[in-house]
Amino acid sequence: MSQSVKRKPLRKILPGLFCIAISLSACSSSKLPAEQVSTVSQAESQYQRATELIDRKKYDKAIVVLESLLFSTRATNLEDDVLHSLANSYYQKKQYLLAADMYRRLLQQTPDSPFAKSAQFELAKSYEQLSPFYELDQEYTVKAINEFSTYLDEYPLDDSAQAQSDAELYKELLKVNPTNASYKAKYDEAMAQLSNGAPASYSKSAILKLRDKLAHNRYSIALQYVRLKKYRAADIYFDVVINQYPDTKWVKSAWLGKVDTNIRRNKWFEARQTIERFQQLYPDNSKEVEASYKKVMEHFSEARNPESK
Repeated sequence: MSQSVKRKPLRKILPGLFCIAISLSACSSSKLPAEQVSTVSQAESQYQRATELIDRKKYDKAIVVLESLLFSTRATNLEDDVLHSLANSYYQKKQYLLAADMYRRLLQQTPDSPFAKSAQFELAKSYEQLSPFYELDQEYTVKAINEFSTYLDEYPLDDSAQAQSDAELYKELLKVNPTNASYKAKYDEAMAQLSNGAPASYSKSAILKLRDKLAHNRYSIALQYVRLKKYRAADIYFDVVINQYPDTKWVKSAWLGKVDTNIRRNKWFEARQTIERFQQLYPDNSKEVEASYKKVMEHFSEARNPESK
């Protein structure tokens, strides 16, 4: 009984609230949409102008227009279009740090955007472009590896079939509505994916090359310490190459460098272990450590028979 008594007032009140809500909505709609439509139409017009400039490769002018839209298109349907076009324009002008910032903003502000996949890939490529000569600081090399790895984690397979399908879809939609900036942007995005070929394969290859550069960097630091006769420090960096970059071409040289520094430090037992490990890993290159092995064994022989000197 108590439950039925409580329900009756709600049945009477709810229809009234519903009518009030509709009337308020009707009243407010007479003022807001006109302003909103005006703002959106202006933004769309400006964005259309920017895409036309991009088509003509006038990236500097497109950047000026797109930058002016960053605030007005926030939290609108154009937000990811503007960020993506601006990032691409920066990239085309080789302003890779700015491009990376825009791609990251797109991923953070519009994670569900259809441009998210491409943005992640282009973010990694931006850092790859910023990766310097191996002897310099490798901050951007590490960032590029991390972003390519993120791309592979999220998109492990190349999906050229989907890109082809999207390109065909938006091509047909543009025939119906050729001035639609969003259709144009999505068509360009699909064509960009097709031109990239196989982003997942590219990412895997890029990671290997970038890791090789990092290994070269660490190996070069080890050699600098050798020249300074700081053999303990050199040994540490040889170990970094061996343990962290075993898939690179510098690992073999690092093993040889470690043999040398162990001998120079009179670490005879460690030198023998390193030589034996090298022989196991590179049986066809055993001759490269023959002289060192002979030197180590002579030391052990002299240690056992001091009178043989």
